[in-house]
Amino acid sequence: MLRKRQVHLDFHTNGTLPVGKNFSKEQFQAALKAGHVDSITVFSKCHHGWSYHPTKANEMHPCLDFDLLGAQLEACNEIGVKAPVYISAGFDEKEYVKHPEWHYICSPDKADQAEYESEVHFHLLCFNTDYLDFLCAQIEEVMVNYNPCGIFLDIISPKVCYCEKCLADMKKLGLDINSEEDRWKFAINVFDKYTQATNAAVRKHSDTATIFHNSGHIPKGDYGFINSNTHLELESLPTGGWGYDHFPLSAAYVRTLKNTEFLGMTGKFHHSWGEFGGFKHPNALIYETSLSIANGAGCSIGDQMHPLGEMNMATYGLIGKAYSLVEEKEPWINAAVNVADIAVLSAEALTGNRDVKADIGANRMLLEGNYLYNFIDTSMDLSGYKLLILPDVSVFDDGMIEKIKRFSENGGKIIASGESLIKNGEFILDTGAVYKGNNEFSPTYLVPRYETVNGSTEYLMRCNSCKIEAVDGEVIAFMQNPYFNRTAEHFCSHAHAPNNPQQNFTGAVIKDNVAYIGWDIFSAYARHGHLCFKELFNYVIDRMLGDSATVSVNIPDKGVVTYTRQCAENRNILHLLFAHTTVRGERTEVIEDTVPLYNVECAVKCNSAPSSISLVPSGVALDFDYKDGKATFTVPEVNIHQMIEICD
Repeated sequence: MLRKRQVHLDFHTNGTLPVGKNFSKEQFQAALKAGHVDSITVFSKCHHGWSYHPTKANEMHPCLDFDLLGAQLEACNEIGVKAPVYISAGFDEKEYVKHPEWHYICSPDKADQAEYESEVHFHLLCFNTDYLDFLCAQIEEVMVNYNPCGIFLDIISPKVCYCEKCLADMKKLGLDINSEEDRWKFAINVFDKYTQATNAAVRKHSDTATIFHNSGHIPKGDYGFINSNTHLELESLPTGGWGYDHFPLSAAYVRTLKNTEFLGMTGKFHHSWGEFGGFKHPNALIYETSLSIANGAGCSIGDQMHPLGEMNMATYGLIGKAYSLVEEKEPWINAAVNVADIAVLSAEALTGNRDVKADIGANRMLLEGNYLYNFIDTSMDLSGYKLLILPDVSVFDDGMIEKIKRFSENGGKIIASGESLIKNGEFILDTGAVYKGNNEFSPTYLVPRYETVNGSTEYLMRCNSCKIEAVDGEVIAFMQNPYFNRTAEHFCSHAHAPNNPQQNFTGAVIKDNVAYIGWDIFSAYARHGHLCFKELFNYVIDRMLGDSATVSVNIPDKGVVTYTRQCAENRNILHLLFAHTTVRGERTEVIEDTVPLYNVECAVKCNSAPSSISLVPSGVALDFDYKDGKATFTVPEVNIHQMIEICD
């Protein structure tokens, strides 16, 4: 089982700086104890290319005069802390200078490449060159000399490279360098060659060492990548540009993968990696680690050691404030399995495009609506879910289409949007409407037939839409077009033309267990965040789920609700989280002050009356009522994170 309280210790040090002069085994251990750390990823080789131990496969940092890696491993072993070893794989600035034939070439345009090479940052090397052998020799040396419990390889992902070796090898394979499809086919082949070679370098010397290849993103449905790892680490530093909704989206997919343990990786930094002297507020780290465990993950907090080798005790005091709480909560998170009512068929898994916006919008609306949900790919089982959401993009996979049809025939509820239910110009399910093609107007207007905060009027919809005509379905929203699309020759006012009330079309419809929304509302919500998108979605989802929702909680939209099952202990755990976030500086979302919630009303479906409901880890019992298959109770206070134990 993965340790739950990990630190990822960066150490990327220029060759002119003094290294390790102040390292002390006792001080290193004191920091880990202060931080309540049970595993720390220590470093063999950094992005600059230097090794931090005696080496024949590489060069030791020129200002280091002892085995710093060995000293860290010894210190960890003495106090029972695990210590996987970090090796920079994609970056090696020292060798980049020495070996131009190993360079990753980002573009056939020499000007583009010259700009890439001149920028002040680390530069990538190509795994399709002899660099891969050089890297594997370093991995094997670490395995032979130190026998670590794991290897962490950093900065890797499939990339199209235009170096001479890649161009020549593509030609040998009959691939066309001018074809984007062929370029990516070869890039994936090179990446597979890399994972096979590096994994073999580890497995040659250990059957048990963990292996993780970090690309900063877990691609949904890409089992070639997923299965190359023994576990997954979800890099997601909220203040570093990811934001606080990024990790829940990634976790909502990864937790569905069978027999796959995972960590949520955040950082102690105010912004992001490499920030010496950057600290976030303890409340932020408490929230981020709580968010990890509530989503079924262990925790990893990023730190960077000073070149002199001394651990910053303020950092480990900060980490300890979060990890002391995680340590108390571990009995209720070990072997806990996520419970979900809703499956979202990932648009990324369907398109292969990690930048598709539909997943982001769906995740935000489900998160803000406090629903229980998972993201799935086309290979996953739909049984066990009450509702399936198909966001915006076409489902091309015939096998998945058949699964959708069977799910519907067996009584499963479906919400679809945009082109997700359309194939060959027709709906693949009976929606109670007919498809009339894509709408040439954008933006359009929504006229709801349900209650909204601002009343009955026309709401702007900044997104693509489809033209549909209701036949025997219930129309829940109408669509109106603008008088015309905005062009340089033909425009009105500052932004877009007003709605034309003379043109009223079907916008959204429900028939039996299928709801169809004619707008790309998920992509649009990711881009614009209009309330009207969420009001429409919430109305439809509540209509479809009805009283079958497993959990109902009156918590604000910034709250997070998850629900897990510990079968061996015969109990369920309800997680409630809430934090006030604010933007500081330019697009840096931070958490500082806590804003407790009081008297949070909860309802949970149970097959029989629970034997007890308690706040944990405090053990305070809660009064509850049980009626019509639901236990209702009130949580007196939620201060960042509160767990509620519901025993059978």
